[in-house]
Amino acid sequence: MRLTQQEADPIGGITAAPIVTIGAVVAVGTAIVLTWLHWGEVGSPFAAVFAIALVAAAGIAAAFSATPARAPFTTDRLWLVVSFAVAAAIAEYVSTIGADKYLYDNFGPAVIGLLILSVAPYCTWVSLVMAGMLASTVLSILVIGTSTYMAALAPIGALIAVNSAPTLAMSAAAAAYSYSIVGETLAWQREANRAALQRDTELRAGIARSVQQSRVSVLGREVLPFLAGVMTADRISVADADRARELAEALRHALKAGIESTWLDDLAANVQQSRGVETVVVDPAGAAADLGGDQRSALTALISWLGDAARSTAIRIVLARDGELRKITLTTQTGGAPPSRRELERFVVVARAVALRAESTQTRENVTVEFSYVAE
Repeated sequence: MRLTQQEADPIGGITAAPIVTIGAVVAVGTAIVLTWLHWGEVGSPFAAVFAIALVAAAGIAAAFSATPARAPFTTDRLWLVVSFAVAAAIAEYVSTIGADKYLYDNFGPAVIGLLILSVAPYCTWVSLVMAGMLASTVLSILVIGTSTYMAALAPIGALIAVNSAPTLAMSAAAAAYSYSIVGETLAWQREANRAALQRDTELRAGIARSVQQSRVSVLGREVLPFLAGVMTADRISVADADRARELAEALRHALKAGIESTWLDDLAANVQQSRGVETVVVDPAGAAADLGGDQRSALTALISWLGDAARSTAIRIVLARDGELRKITLTTQTGGAPPSRRELERFVVVARAVALRAESTQTRENVTVEFSYVAE
């Protein structure tokens, strides 16, 4: 299960962003307080201050990377945060080298663990475990370097275990949280998808019946009277032949459109049929089929929300291919209660969380949302 909470539940990833900021603030505060408490052991004030600055850099990197506008949170960002935190622990070691008598007042293990725990909603459980183990390895090396002049007379193995315990414990808690929350989210999504698929089957059947009835009505209104007229005529004129070609071409186009329709065409037909908002899909290359499940959900949510008759009077969706790059342009004509920029931004943030680069623009008459992504 190599997913993050942000990938499995983009909305949950957005709401977890303040937790990272709080964790960063707590980490910096912990570093400042513990440095002050063992200031008597500090031999290099510059290294001590530099260590706190590195903790602040790690916290800023974590908080900035977790903001919705910077989604998705990648593994590289986790390693950047951990690297800053480990560097802070090394700088703290340098600041007290030769005078560090106790382990309990070193902030390195606690700060590293706090930062790893803070970014748990944005990382896989595997990456969190690896980060905790690698950081603990570095901390163990530092303990070996300080063991010769420590006040506590204990085996080196015990000192390593005690020093690494905060980092390992919080890394394990972060990994357990990531594993469990993703598992629970996927289980809930499976149940929701099962119900949605049942509803979608019923909806497709209803749309198919509607389209079939429409075609049958066209057949009865135009084709059958024409055939009856031809069969009772003494001879077929040039005009009759032209009319027959026109009807055959129209029927061929109708059948082709039915065969080549995508999930997006079905969604547009549903919005137009149920809400009376004209919805047009222009997708000559069938690019809608390239969208992943989460991307389809994000686009469906936006179209369904904009498809309210009060917000829009017409919706036009254009999909295009440019090599591996796919582009989607959604344009609406605003209704009596047009959406606000803040409301649109929420959908844009969700789209970015599922690997859709999104930008929105808004005027008095139109709302335009542009998406782009690379097909897998």
